Amino acid sequence: MLKPGTIHRGSKLVVASHNAGKVRELGELFAPFGIGCVSARSLDLPEPAETGETFEANALLKARAAAAASKLIAIADDSGLEVEALGGQPGIHSARWGGPERDFAKAMARVHAELEATGGAYTRANFTCALALATPNSEDAVFTGKVFGSIAWPPRGDRGFGYDPIFVPDGHHETFGEMDPELKNALSHRMRAFEQLMDATYEDD
Repeated sequence: MLKPGTIHRGSKLVVASHNAGKVRELGELFAPFGIGCVSARSLDLPEPAETGETFEANALLKARAAAAASKLIAIADDSGLEVEALGGQPGIHSARWGGPERDFAKAMARVHAELEATGGAYTRANFTCALALATPNSEDAVFTGKVFGSIAWPPRGDRGFGYDPIFVPDGHHETFGEMDPELKNALSHRMRAFEQLMDATYEDD
């Protein structure tokens, strides 16, 4: 289990993702703490197959692989959209709903079509994020955050990434795709997981 001081001001982490949006958001979260982030892509690290059956399992799989390959502490995010009327889908398959090219315009259209097939009246949904931190010494931990809201159609806004243009968080009228990035980051599932991670592993020297 990781302890306070595992990461600290001046630490350098590898973000175990080739998704530019996730790399950017995680970099923005760590920057105020004096922690630098580099992407797996910049280090030419391969993307492991996501064979886990939960967000937590996939996040740990990716963090462990990146830490072992880079000899750096690695942070990995596995996140997705869960729509209640669709039985929690797309869930861990959120990116795959966009096809081999991970086209989120197609993925959002599929969510809309499948909701319409249920009658389209019940649009409750949530984003879930599992953040895993792993060291080259095989120590690791995972933290999970959620944000609840509803599905909007058609998509609105060109900020954020993924399903952001169709997700309206509770208490707000804008989608994550329309929202100022600072406000989105403060509300997001990723922030909620990040706060738990920092409480457990960060120590300011």
